[in-house]
Parts: sequence; structure tokens; C-alpha cells
Amino acid sequence: MNPILEINSLGKHFTLHEQGVQIPSCSHVNLTATTGELTALVGPTGAGKSSVLKCVYRTYLPSSGSILFTQEDGSTIDLCTASESEMLQLRERDIGFVTQFLHCLPRKAAIDIVAAPMLRQGESANTAREKARELLNTLNVPERLWNVPPATFSGGEKQRVNLARGLIAKPRLLLLDEPTASLDPDTTDRVVDLLNHIKQDGVAMLAIFHHPELVDRLADNVVELAMARNTLELHA
Repeated sequence: MNPILEINSLGKHFTLHEQGVQIPSCSHVNLTATTGELTALVGPTGAGKSSVLKCVYRTYLPSSGSILFTQEDGSTIDLCTASESEMLQLRERDIGFVTQFLHCLPRKAAIDIVAAPMLRQGESANTAREKARELLNTLNVPERLWNVPPATFSGGEKQRVNLARGLIAKPRLLLLDEPTASLDPDTTDRVVDLLNHIKQDGVAMLAIFHHPELVDRLADNVVELAMARNTLELHA
């Protein structure tokens, strides 16, 4: 099966102009993500695992390499050079990202936060909210919280809302950055079941997990990142 995502020689560095240095994050990253499979990124802290995901989602602008994404019509687009409007369209339907933290409008109810991706894809409000209820229930979010803004939720409750929002629309490529880091064992098991289920639905995943046993339970492929080279001084 052909990969939906192919990363070639990806590199990302940050330039501190006042100090005259470049700080490397990730370098020479090569990997693929395939429909219906999960590719796990592993490696030491500081190897740039989160930077790779952010480059794919284009939260970070890559410094070098290519990120080839196969669109639904079969055409290929390089996410390193795609325009902002192209990236916005891809995030709407094709590429989802579940981070470690929930970012949302402050007074929006949890159920509406979760339903929003389906609404953007044209689903009816009733269908989107019903699916949101199912996911919130599956992820152990108490029903009394569904119509409450998550600002006062615990860290684990916020992360469950975040996961539900990321999983509801089943994007063609799902990026996961330690999605179970603040969850209890029972909810983690439920997340594992959900991820295995959406793999069967053909979703490709690129993921970072906090615990090695989750890599063993979920990963079809494992890519290990090495530490990037040392900080470079810039010369005028």
C-alpha cells in the first residue's frame, strides 16, 4: 500500500538572531505513514519528535527537506512549500492534530468543542452532537460536564475533551503528541481501543507516546530519531 505521507530529509532549526546562533531541533528525518497504520516516533528528549509533527501540521515552517502528502484525489502536495490557504483546507478535512493541551474558545461548552470538526465538514448539528456525546461517554467524561466550558476541568478531563475533538471527524492523517500523558489507566485503555478502531477505518497516524508499552500496543512501524547536531554560530 502506498504511503499517504512521505517525509524526506526533514530538518528544523530555530535562529536566535540577537545571539547569532542556530539551534537545531530535528534533522535528516525520513519516514512514511500509511493508511490504516500507526507510525510511532521514538527517541530521547530533545530529538525533535514534536517538531516533526508540528512541521507536518505546519505550526512550524520546515527548514529543509520535503513532506509529501497524498490528497484524496491522488495528487501530491509538499507541505513544506504549501500555501497557508492550502494548509487551512488540509486541516479542515484531511489532517488532524491532538496535542498534549486543549486550546479552545473560553466560553464554549465541551460538547460543542468536540462537535466542531464535524460541523466544519458539513454534518448536521444533531449528528455532530450525537457523535460528540458518544465519544465523551467512551472517554469517561462525566455527563454533567458536557455542557460546561472546559476552563475549570482537571488536566485529564481537558485531555479527554481534546482527544474526542481530534478523533471525531476521522481525518485521513491523524497526528498525536503524547495524547494519553495525563490519563488514568482505564481511559488509556479506551483510547487504545479507539485508535485501533479508527486504524481499521483507514486513518493513517503519526504518533508520539509517553510510555513504551503504548508503542508496543499500537505501533505498526517505529521510527527512532537521533539528537540533532550541536548549536551553530552564525557568521556575518
